[in-house]
Amino acid sequence: MRAITQYEYGAPRDVLELQEIEKPTVGDDDVLVRVQAVGIHIGDWLVTSGTPYLIRLMGYGLRKPKTNVPGTELAGNVEAVGKNVKQFQQGDEVLGFGTGGFAEYASISQDALVLKPSNITFEQAAAVPISAFTALQAIRDQAKVQRGQKVLIIGASGGVGTYAVQIAKAYGADVTGVCSTRNVDMVRSIGADYVIDYTQENITESGQRYDVILDMAGNRSLSELRSALTPDGTLVIVGGSGGRWLMGYGRTLRAVAVSPFVSQNLRQFMSTTNKEDLVVLKELIEDGKVTPVVDRTFPLRETPDALDYVGQRHTQGKTVVTV
Repeated sequence: MRAITQYEYGAPRDVLELQEIEKPTVGDDDVLVRVQAVGIHIGDWLVTSGTPYLIRLMGYGLRKPKTNVPGTELAGNVEAVGKNVKQFQQGDEVLGFGTGGFAEYASISQDALVLKPSNITFEQAAAVPISAFTALQAIRDQAKVQRGQKVLIIGASGGVGTYAVQIAKAYGADVTGVCSTRNVDMVRSIGADYVIDYTQENITESGQRYDVILDMAGNRSLSELRSALTPDGTLVIVGGSGGRWLMGYGRTLRAVAVSPFVSQNLRQFMSTTNKEDLVVLKELIEDGKVTPVVDRTFPLRETPDALDYVGQRHTQGKTVVTV
């Protein structure tokens, strides 16, 4: 089968190669998926490059990648199932998370898959798992968003942000999205009540205070974010930017250190993957409350270009590779 392989860390165009490799075997609890599309999130770019170095310490491999076929978000058709798999059968359309996505076939645990909602395409389905997990868990579990709360989402046009806007609205929040000029109409179209164009206005200029702030952009100081927060509000910092060692996580650590001494709740956050939340996301999509936003698609052979594009951090929603 054709697959994108990686045997060392570096720039995507330097270390990713399209090769013919063996089709993966299927374990007793696994599903062989004929991959139709693969979503890309910023973590894919980080793991490919091996920076920040913190990534390597998190189990991805110190000197070289442990997984030689990257790709963690996928959608496709069930080709075969292991002997213990009862919930899927050949031909089912599925979406899920795992490893080895940038290939014609991937072997995925049955606990990491759900049936694809019929109201979205394979490309949209592949854009769901990791980014939507992050948005759901940040909104529901970390910020504990309640109906009527004012929520500010910084980075509202990105892969996580487009889901965060929609999920916060599904929870009944009054949502303000922050993005650049070219993304204002899109962010408004997915449900934001208000949009701040950061090229024209600072988040603190209006004097509005927010019950919850989700920051995916990573380029605002902790003091600026706190000044836009209500006295007892919650700040959730998702990821960061800059630096070869911590990739902006230093700011997150400062927030955690300050939090016990102030009335505001300043949270660090890293999402986790699980079947239960994948079901929640599936239901939100089927109910029409969440629609994946796909910016661009690239064919499998252009996966390095797709990763480079995501690494520039200017995507409008998600970038997807078609197989």
